[in-house]
Amino acid sequence: MPTPSGSHPGLLARYGHAALPAADALNPFIEQLLAHRSVRAFLPDPVSEAQLAAMVAAAQSAASSSNLNLWSVVAVRDPDTRAQLAECAGGQAHVRDAPLQLVWLADLARLRRVAAQLERPSAGLDYTELFLTAVIDAALAAQNAAAAAESLGLGTVYIGGMRNRPEEVARLLALPPEVFAVFGMCVGAPDPAKPAAVKPRPPQRVVLHHERYALDSQDEGIEAYNRAMAHFYTEQKMNVHGTWAVHSAKRIAGPESLSGRDRLVDALHTLGFKLR
Repeated sequence: MPTPSGSHPGLLARYGHAALPAADALNPFIEQLLAHRSVRAFLPDPVSEAQLAAMVAAAQSAASSSNLNLWSVVAVRDPDTRAQLAECAGGQAHVRDAPLQLVWLADLARLRRVAAQLERPSAGLDYTELFLTAVIDAALAAQNAAAAAESLGLGTVYIGGMRNRPEEVARLLALPPEVFAVFGMCVGAPDPAKPAAVKPRPPQRVVLHHERYALDSQDEGIEAYNRAMAHFYTEQKMNVHGTWAVHSAKRIAGPESLSGRDRLVDALHTLGFKLR
């Protein structure tokens, strides 16, 4: 008989009491993934070179389209550079305070150089497909690294704010043309005095479709998620007004809500990407 879903703390934290999946297929690895939370308060303890190497090994074990390896990562420990990156990312204090900032890069420069050294053409890198491939590769690698970090007792949080001022981030990290900071990642030992909570996710019926995509059938699940997130906002004393739907709608309202990223295409052209 399947384990009653409400009896598993990981599923309960992620989904609440609404239509939980059965717990009989869970294992320790999935339980670790269920326990993921975004950590924004860190102890000053450094992340060791061995821990960093293990995270990168995990990252390099992610899938890579055609094994092109179109990503790189810059490990930033220098406090001054972290402080400047924090300003680029909208003044997020945890970017400054975390002992390690990993900046994950879509990297076409390496393969452009490889082709040039072989005296072979590389016009395919001018097309949006290869840029998108590089972004996907970076995201897959980073998520493996995040899971590895959590298995080592470290905490992480992704920093999309690295895209607020991409030219300045490129200057700070000495990125060559055709290398773009997709996002950052704070890494460090979580501060036990400021514990992070597991954030609820929508019921699976919102995101899981069988055979064909269905939009209208998501409404009931989204309403349930609105209630779950309202409770979470209150419980965590977060200054968020309205439901998840209202909060999300505000984030997509227009260019003014994109934190400077409305000019991303222009920035990518400046950074050497042709995006045909």
